[in-house]
Amino acid sequence: MTGDPRSEVFSTVAWDGGMRLLAADLHFSRFQRHSERLGIILPENIPEIVFQSLAEAEIPGEPVVGDDQAPYLIKIGIDSTGEVHLTPRVNGKWPEKMIAITLAAPKWSDSIRGTKHGDWQPYFEARRIANEHGADISLLFDEDSLVDGDRCMPVLLDNDGVAYYPKPSEGALDSVTLEQIRDGIEAAGVPIREARITLSMILRASEMIVLGSGLGVQALGEIDGRIIGKPRGRLYQVAHNAWSHRLQTAWISMEDFEG
Repeated sequence: MTGDPRSEVFSTVAWDGGMRLLAADLHFSRFQRHSERLGIILPENIPEIVFQSLAEAEIPGEPVVGDDQAPYLIKIGIDSTGEVHLTPRVNGKWPEKMIAITLAAPKWSDSIRGTKHGDWQPYFEARRIANEHGADISLLFDEDSLVDGDRCMPVLLDNDGVAYYPKPSEGALDSVTLEQIRDGIEAAGVPIREARITLSMILRASEMIVLGSGLGVQALGEIDGRIIGKPRGRLYQVAHNAWSHRLQTAWISMEDFEG
């Protein structure tokens, strides 16, 4: 990360520690979408490059998570010259009910906002501030609108029975995790829609969850010292079930791209 948004496009992918990545096809598709916005030309054979590099990646340590999270994560970065870099790490554990604080979202131009780009330091800083305040994550607001989380996509269950997530058109990231479990959530009877999410919506929410390649699905219980709904309710259960199914069925190897 150089501070120049157009220096890199990246994605953090769940890794089994061997030769498989979770939903690699969806991450590669997002690379294409985001690189076009950032003006980065991708190499034509990204899957081949990534999986060849994966064969040389070192296991970063022993897994510490349960079977509802991937054991490892690997950051795949592609810089403005088209060079691919892989950085593996052990996935982290999370409490039963996560605690969040609110911070102002970083300001970028419309072509940059909502992409995984090379100026990610403000998100690292938001994570550090959350930890310093005894919280697990930061939720990032643009004035009164929830835009993003420092490492997650926040989703709330409104009292109308519909689940809502921040609009990518307003700067939110297009979550690969949400893309994987959306159909499962809706099949379980919970409609899920994008929306402009305000603090008043959050305070009246039935519950909130956060999603991410490393997090999987986690319950959010408190924001800025205020209890939010009833954690681990219906939304958590259906989202967690859909995620558990993906962890069992969505691992991809190079052979899946060659078939």
